[in-house]
Amino acid sequence: MATTQPGNQTSISEFILLGFGDLPDRQPLLFLLFLVIYLATMAGNLLIVVLVVVDRHLHTPMYFFLGNLSCLETCYSSTILPRLLAGLLTGDRTISVRGCLTQYYFFVVLAGAECFLLAAMSYDRYLAICKPLHYAACMNTRSCLQLAAGCWANGLLVGSIMTSVVAQWSFCGPRELDHFFCDLAPLKKLSCSDTRPMDLVTLVVSSVVTLLPFLLTVASYTCILASVLRVPSRTGRQKAFSTCSSHLMVVALFYGTLVVVYMLPNTDTLRVLNKVFSVFYAVLTPLVNPLIYSLRNRQVQGALGHALRSLVTLTGR
Repeated sequence: MATTQPGNQTSISEFILLGFGDLPDRQPLLFLLFLVIYLATMAGNLLIVVLVVVDRHLHTPMYFFLGNLSCLETCYSSTILPRLLAGLLTGDRTISVRGCLTQYYFFVVLAGAECFLLAAMSYDRYLAICKPLHYAACMNTRSCLQLAAGCWANGLLVGSIMTSVVAQWSFCGPRELDHFFCDLAPLKKLSCSDTRPMDLVTLVVSSVVTLLPFLLTVASYTCILASVLRVPSRTGRQKAFSTCSSHLMVVALFYGTLVVVYMLPNTDTLRVLNKVFSVFYAVLTPLVNPLIYSLRNRQVQGALGHALRSLVTLTGR
C-alpha cells in the first residue's frame, strides 16, 4: 500500500521483510529450525527465571542478575522470532511501518538493556573476587534492584530516542526490506528523508550504550584477572575464575557478534554475511546463554536437580 505525497513522492505504509526469501525450497525446513530454536530458547530462559525465583540457594546478586538476563532474552526472542515464523509458515512477509517501528523499538530497548546488564554482572563479579570484604555491603538488595532498574531504564531511554528519530523518516522507495527483522541499516536504505541527523544520534547513542558498558566490562575483568593471578594456589585460581567464566563467555559471544554485524563495512559482499551473523546475534545468543550457565554452573545444576526431584516426588504421590 502507498499514498501520494507532495513532490511526486509515494509514501509506503508497509514493508516486505525479504528474510530468507532467496531460499524458497527450504522455507519449511527453516520454519522447523527456527521453531525449535524459539521453543528451546523460551524453555531454557524461563526455566532459569523460575529456578532463580523458587530456589533459595540462588537468592544471591549473581543469580538475581542472571534471572534478569534470562527474562530479557525471553522478551528479545519474542520480539523477532514470532514474526519470522509467521512469514515462513504463511509466506506473508509484509509488516506495516508502524509494526516495523514497534519491533525496532523493542529490539533497541532490549539490546541496550543487555549491554548495561552485562556490565552490571561484570561489576558484581569484580566486587565478589577483588573486594570480597565489601561485597555484602555493596551488593545488598537495594543496590541490586537499583542496578537492574537502571539497566532497564537506560534501555527504554535509548529505544525511545532511536525510534523517535526513525519515526520522523518518510519511506518512499522500494518496499523490500533486506532483513528478517526491522533493523536500522535496512530501514535507512528505504528512507527518502535526510538521515544524516540519525548518523550523529547513532554515533552518540552507540558510544554510550555499547562502548561505555564494554569498557566497564573490560576494566572489571582486567582487575579480576590481575586479582586471580595473585592467588598463590592453582586450585584457588581455578575456583576464583570459575565463578565468572560463564559470564565471560556470554560477554564474548554478545560483543563478538555485535562487532561483526554493526562494525564491518556495509558492502554487497558482506551483506549476506551480516544477515547470517545477525542470526547468531539475535536468534542463537538467547538460546546459548542459558545453556552456558546451566552446563557450567554447579549451583544452577544443583537447583535444577532439586527441582526435578521435587517434581518427581509430587507426581508420585
